[in-house]
Amino acid sequence: MTDKAVPFDHKGFLKNLTSKPGVYRMYNDNNDVIYVGKAKNLKKRVSSYFRTNVDSIKTQSLVRQIADMDVTVVHSETEAFILENNFIKKYKPRYNVVLRDDKSYPFIFLSEHKHPRLALHRGAKKAKGTYFGPYPSAWAVRESLRTMQKLFPIRQCEDSYYRARSRPCLQYQLKRCAGPCVEGLVSDEEYNEQIKLATLFLKGKNQQVIESLVNRMELASSELRFESAGRYRDQISALNKVQEQQWVSGNEQEMDVLGFVYRNGIASIQGLFIRDNKLLGSKSFFPKVPSQTTEMEILQSFVLQFYLAGNKTIPKQIVMPMGLEDEDAITELLSAEAGYKVKFYKGARDEKKRYLQLAMTNAENALEAKQNQQKSVFARYLELEKVLELEQPIQRMECFDISHTSGQQTVASCVVFNRDGPFKTDYRRYNIEGITPGDDYAAMAQALSRRYKQPTDESKIPDIVFIDGGKGQLAQAEGHFENWKAAKKPLLIGVAKGTSRKPGLETLILAGNHDTIPMSADSPALHLIQHIRDESHRFAITGHRQQRQKAKRTSVLESVPGVGAKRRQSLLKYMGGIHGVLKASRDEISRVPGISEELADIIYEHLHS
Repeated sequence: MTDKAVPFDHKGFLKNLTSKPGVYRMYNDNNDVIYVGKAKNLKKRVSSYFRTNVDSIKTQSLVRQIADMDVTVVHSETEAFILENNFIKKYKPRYNVVLRDDKSYPFIFLSEHKHPRLALHRGAKKAKGTYFGPYPSAWAVRESLRTMQKLFPIRQCEDSYYRARSRPCLQYQLKRCAGPCVEGLVSDEEYNEQIKLATLFLKGKNQQVIESLVNRMELASSELRFESAGRYRDQISALNKVQEQQWVSGNEQEMDVLGFVYRNGIASIQGLFIRDNKLLGSKSFFPKVPSQTTEMEILQSFVLQFYLAGNKTIPKQIVMPMGLEDEDAITELLSAEAGYKVKFYKGARDEKKRYLQLAMTNAENALEAKQNQQKSVFARYLELEKVLELEQPIQRMECFDISHTSGQQTVASCVVFNRDGPFKTDYRRYNIEGITPGDDYAAMAQALSRRYKQPTDESKIPDIVFIDGGKGQLAQAEGHFENWKAAKKPLLIGVAKGTSRKPGLETLILAGNHDTIPMSADSPALHLIQHIRDESHRFAITGHRQQRQKAKRTSVLESVPGVGAKRRQSLLKYMGGIHGVLKASRDEISRVPGISEELADIIYEHLHS
């Protein structure tokens, strides 16, 4: 953006500005929020931007962009922190550090049923039971649950599945579930013993679990219950093996460790999450950082956005490589949010130092990997621009693919790449309806019409649109953009698979004259196209599988007009399931309580049409 012709009247704005705490927002000529800040003293803080001598290049650039400002006055600095965080998440200003990962972390959940269930849980903790975690990823939870299945025969099945069982399932045969769903397989006392052991294990008290199992094995052996003693022996053996290879263990009950490296405009933050004396896992974060931002600003913005997201557990201890500018106020805020005392440490000694060194090493490795990836992606973009003879750099590309099974549950995907690679926040899926099953051309036309309506924001129009398919699918894109009214029009390219469908043998078809674009199999430009094509394929298949699973879970009776939940239950009960309903005649259906002859006709016609 060019510098403003008419500068912002900061003197008039500052003249009546209050000295109370609050949050200020800065706007550019387009009325976009470009910066959000908080202050103990609004007048003093905002005045600092308009001093005669400002050293920071970032601040100089920011001030040149200001067209307007407004403030929100609050009662305390704590309220200002919270409001600033909310505004940053809402507006994602250009000159603020923005954390792009705000997903909640998963937990292992042990329910409070008669026969408790172990399961993965994400989101609000509404259900009664015990929550263990948080874990850094759903994968970490699933791995832990798989380990738990081998150690403790506790059910992990859904409640609906558990209630419907009349005989034990495969998990019982594999000795991964005690079979509480079937009466007589396990007593409540035995099952609850396993629950207690699993709870101790999840709390990190492995040695206590092993000692308890050893005592029970010896008791069972002395009472000549050799089969039970053998089961306890196997559990002890499995626990010992897990204890050797599982998590890094320590003496810290609850602690997050944040490693931090900032270089060449990229910030890498590595979080290690320790709960119940165990390192549950780690995760890398790469927040969006404006130029000329200090390390202190980055780390402080990250801490506030990460822990005030509302879906993260705030630990009692947070270890970092440096202190924060507003550490006392942030400590007070996080303690109030958590409901207990939160402390910051700089990892100066003993175990904290060891964990911080580990986090810093991982942050450094993650940063190097990120830089190498960016170099690779950048080189591929340059090669593609050269091959296509483009005058302007490619800023945005999109790719479409269609997925279905014999024409059913058709899903179209649209994935987006920018200069850094996949831009997942702009990915979209479209459930295709109202077409002839299996008509990929019509599916592509519908997806394009829903994606590209008449544009209001030209920055969202891609430079290139790739179509996964040959000339037929490409023709649908050409038809859609034929009467495109915007000044910017994307370049359309079809990506047709070769006869053997092997990578490197694709045919690239240019819209208009349908000329092919020659590329060698080892071309970096072709690798970039393959990447976006494969990503669109993966995204489409994932969406299609979700739709297919949803269709499997949905009873055909749900679409029958006039048949609600109670009538469906009656039909299934009296006919012995859905197969019985499908085989039944009109007369047999009409004999079900609550089903009239007219409704029986409707049901029969609907099921057999």
